[in-house]
Amino acid sequence: MIWRPRLAGASRENHLMPTSTDIVAPQPLDAIIIGAGQAGPALAGRLNTAGLKVAIIERHLVGGTCVNTGCKPTKTLVASAHAARTARRGGDYGFSAGEVTVDMSAVAARARKVILDSRSGSEAWLAGMDKVEVIRGHARFESADTVVVQGRRLTAPRIFINVGGRAAVPDMPGLKGVPYLTNTEIVALDVLPRHLVIVGGSYIGLEFAQMYRRFGAEVTIVERSDRLIAREDPDVSRAVREILEAEGITVRTGADCIGFARTDEGVSVSVECAEGSPASVGSHVLLAIGRRPNTDDLGLEEAGIAVDARGYITVDDQLRTTAEGVWALGDCNGRGAFTHTAYNDFEIVAANLLDGEERRVSQRLSGYALYIDPPLGRVGMTDAEAAKSGRRLLHAKRPMTRVGRAVEKGETQGFMKVVADADTRRILGAAILGVGGDEAIHGILDMMNADQTIEALRWAVPIHPTVSELIPTLLLDLS
Repeated sequence: MIWRPRLAGASRENHLMPTSTDIVAPQPLDAIIIGAGQAGPALAGRLNTAGLKVAIIERHLVGGTCVNTGCKPTKTLVASAHAARTARRGGDYGFSAGEVTVDMSAVAARARKVILDSRSGSEAWLAGMDKVEVIRGHARFESADTVVVQGRRLTAPRIFINVGGRAAVPDMPGLKGVPYLTNTEIVALDVLPRHLVIVGGSYIGLEFAQMYRRFGAEVTIVERSDRLIAREDPDVSRAVREILEAEGITVRTGADCIGFARTDEGVSVSVECAEGSPASVGSHVLLAIGRRPNTDDLGLEEAGIAVDARGYITVDDQLRTTAEGVWALGDCNGRGAFTHTAYNDFEIVAANLLDGEERRVSQRLSGYALYIDPPLGRVGMTDAEAAKSGRRLLHAKRPMTRVGRAVEKGETQGFMKVVADADTRRILGAAILGVGGDEAIHGILDMMNADQTIEALRWAVPIHPTVSELIPTLLLDLS
């Protein structure tokens, strides 16, 4: 049985630490970047243009999580799953595609090509920077201005940490005795599981649940909380559950005693919920229960760089660590868990160091998407967060059945809603769970970012027919 397929060299645990004890004399540089994820190469590019001599160190794969095991491959898989689903719905659109079967080896090969094309593009970009040296290996701090890698001692007045994160694998009962997958392994899976049990009912778990159900697997989601994606408002959680269950996915929430055991049929995942079977037996198990930063083996203590209880590097509002001349960007700083926030970290640091600006993390809006189908686009506060703020609030909500574009496309699941401040007339937050929601939400995000009033967006003249055109109408419903 194929349990843990890997991209070449894909496990950071398999990467050997440098063993050389013959460290050469210090090599002075203008800047050192540790990690070539989303923020690292972009920062290297800006520093290179500024004429600074830079080393960017990568112990694993250029591109980080997004390119190799995150956004790029998962959204490629989502697209394949969507195409299979649409083909099966041919009758709804007036055509017949016949029986639809999925070739998982071809699906995996398509995702693999997207990964390699993106990674090689980033590698070529870095190679073309005349003042940037790419060093392969594991970097450790010797002091706040010195790191050691592959037998070399590098020093610089500016060091930027961009080491990302990995799947959290907590010590759960029986887990060490069974095979399991994390997001790293499942993106390379080229066989169809008979029954995929996903432990974790948040963003990563839900995306894989829907795509593998559409590929043809039986899927069960096991979530400890009493509802899916618990950070969202209850109506969003409820609607997402309904969407998934309508496609035949089993959802087990309130799983208060999760444990694992081998069986003749695969792996038994104990649930012990109030209703349903006390266990789910899967041929494959995916752990999707959070992330942890890759900060535990960098020698941060040698540089005086503080971390919090979960291992995230402590930074201020301009991403400076507790060590002078050291910054932390991306997932490892705990200030954002997305590719776009990592890239914005680069923008903040570059603007402050190179452009004479005073950019801060606290200036950015919280925005993100859940890429199930239909997707959820989110910006700003949830209803619950807005209620806790003590403001006088205005609310509006419309089902996607009243959005012409959704009706025309035959995709009417979900709704759009907004919450606003009654006194300042500013939008505080919005959610669009529906076709095109991940794109349409930007109309609201941009107006919030520009600090515009409800009326400014209300009098926009959107294009028809689009999902976005209902946003001004939605605002008319605010009460």
